Amino acid sequence: MFTFKKAAPLLATALCVAVTACSTAEPVVYSGIASSPYLAPNRQDDSDRVPYRYLADVNWQKYERVFIEPVEIYRGPDQQFGDLSEDDKSTLATYMQRQFAETLRSRFIIATSPAPNTLRLKLTLTGAATSTPVLSTLLHFDISGGIYNGVQAVSGGEGLLTGSVLYATEIYDAPTGQLLAASVTKQYPNAFNLAAGFGSLAAAKTGIDKGADALLEELSKR
Repeated sequence: MFTFKKAAPLLATALCVAVTACSTAEPVVYSGIASSPYLAPNRQDDSDRVPYRYLADVNWQKYERVFIEPVEIYRGPDQQFGDLSEDDKSTLATYMQRQFAETLRSRFIIATSPAPNTLRLKLTLTGAATSTPVLSTLLHFDISGGIYNGVQAVSGGEGLLTGSVLYATEIYDAPTGQLLAASVTKQYPNAFNLAAGFGSLAAAKTGIDKGADALLEELSKR
């Protein structure tokens, strides 16, 4: 008898083949972002996740505090939220505000207002894609899906049917308003991160976690 148990691997394989050539949206130089005229293609190794970047010659070590503006949800015509609901957008924005503050707290004093030796961080949520419940996890166990995800995991690419988050980062010298750094970023879980397949926003939230960690590393370099 041909049962669902037998059909599931075949279904997963078919889905894998169907979506191998598909991926979530790639970030662009968003027209409504103040720093967009400064952005240029990123030539560094992280260009797959941060395709556009601007960086002034900055000594980050002189900054002791960071003032984090409320995360903004981008409303421009080039936004990349697809059919994401307003509630989900707000959930991700709130999560981003909290996670970036918690992560940067290990290096900076979180300031409540601009002051000397303070950075001003502006985060703009520009897009997101949800995970496809069940199927994204199922594809990890299907042979074709497993092979594809294995290759993606090694190369740092996206897993099949797994969500992502897109956002812009702008960092200013708080007292002067000088733009010090800016970027547009796409973050997503490792292709073999099974937990990111449970819950439609789990992958996007994991991407936010990774983005916060990456920013902390960047601001701790010099």
